[in-house]
Amino acid sequence: MMNASPRISIVNACVVVPGGGPAGTRPSDVYVADGKLVAVGAVPSEFVADRVIDGTGCLLLPGVVDLAARLREPGFEYKATLESEMQAALAGGVTALACPPDTDPVLDEPGLVEMLKHRARGIDGARLYPVGALTVGLKGETITEMAELVEAGCVGFSHALAPIFDTQILMRAMQYASTFGYSVWLHPQDPQLARGGVAHAGPYASRLGLAGMPVIAETVALHTIFELMRVTGCRVHLCRLSSAAGLELVRRARAEGLPVTADVAIHHVHLIDVDIGFFDSNCRVDPPFRSQRDRDAIRVALVDGTIDALCSDHTPVDDDAKQLPFGEAEPGVTGLELLLPLTLKWAAEARVPVEEALVKLTTGPAGILGQPGGRLAVGESADLCLIDPDERWVVSRGSLVSQGSHTPFLGRELLGRAQATLVAGRVVFERARAPR
Repeated sequence: MMNASPRISIVNACVVVPGGGPAGTRPSDVYVADGKLVAVGAVPSEFVADRVIDGTGCLLLPGVVDLAARLREPGFEYKATLESEMQAALAGGVTALACPPDTDPVLDEPGLVEMLKHRARGIDGARLYPVGALTVGLKGETITEMAELVEAGCVGFSHALAPIFDTQILMRAMQYASTFGYSVWLHPQDPQLARGGVAHAGPYASRLGLAGMPVIAETVALHTIFELMRVTGCRVHLCRLSSAAGLELVRRARAEGLPVTADVAIHHVHLIDVDIGFFDSNCRVDPPFRSQRDRDAIRVALVDGTIDALCSDHTPVDDDAKQLPFGEAEPGVTGLELLLPLTLKWAAEARVPVEEALVKLTTGPAGILGQPGGRLAVGESADLCLIDPDERWVVSRGSLVSQGSHTPFLGRELLGRAQATLVAGRVVFERARAPR
């Protein structure tokens, strides 16, 4: 069970408000009581802290909201457990996350959703927002009982990476969702064009002899989705865009007024097809890493607002499924603990102010979920992350909390690390501060 929220003061930290600039050039004190942020700067009258946290040299941010984290329960506990991945989320400053429906069994019944939420409540961890299955068993044949799933706690409906071969089924699902104001989360990938592809269709994949997945697998799917949106009026969130051509289509759709939002996985902001090296299965992801032109287009789209959110696409994979030839390895990487530092790395490289970059991790994804969170303001829930922006650390099996340790960034040094994480005003994660 969760403990009652104590009164906490966080002193000498630089408060950063996403989209609104730092709260000041000087460190400020922040006060938390009854699970909420009650003051910034001056101490409230009659406030007596149960605990004081020294934030000297740190940034105080809203907790990260991650739109894609597979926690591997139910059904894949041998890859990771709810406990291990919730702790990994907190270690990464993530205070809220959405989980896709491709568990075993699939999240297509209210009882399964309620069970997962009940399990999550029993862990003193991040807020969990399940995304329900769009069709029963993700088989693409029968639409799920969406109203019942929403009542059980689902925030949207997705088909994860499972294909829908019958476009009429997809249209009917979008019509139903539109009628009741539900959002549909779609991974734009034409199953026929993507079939068998394990790497970006380009010169590098050809040299390695790997089956290519062409960009048109994404763009053809996007054309279909946008046509269905025009007919149904459905609100759609596009998951894990990867190409310059796809982003341009999204840009046009938004200009047209279609109700579409989009996210990108953080690893696609940094890596391209040649980074798979000589068949490094840690770089086996879906969609695959694309060309430098595509990666550069992603960075432009983050700045101009075409992309609303960055996510970890956290998918723990066990050694048996990764230590295989590249084409046979299971796609997926661990990312909950890397999402924040890799976002700061992009911001530094692109010269994007931290407060602007953080919109993609906080208010942007919270708005897509339609849930509170991602804000740092008096009266809001105290979901906070204290991060040391100057701590250097090396990504390794030993430094990661997640049960999954496969990531393209193994062995790389990153800058910035969460020191403490609060959910509803409770300290749920704290790291021993590294010597400065």
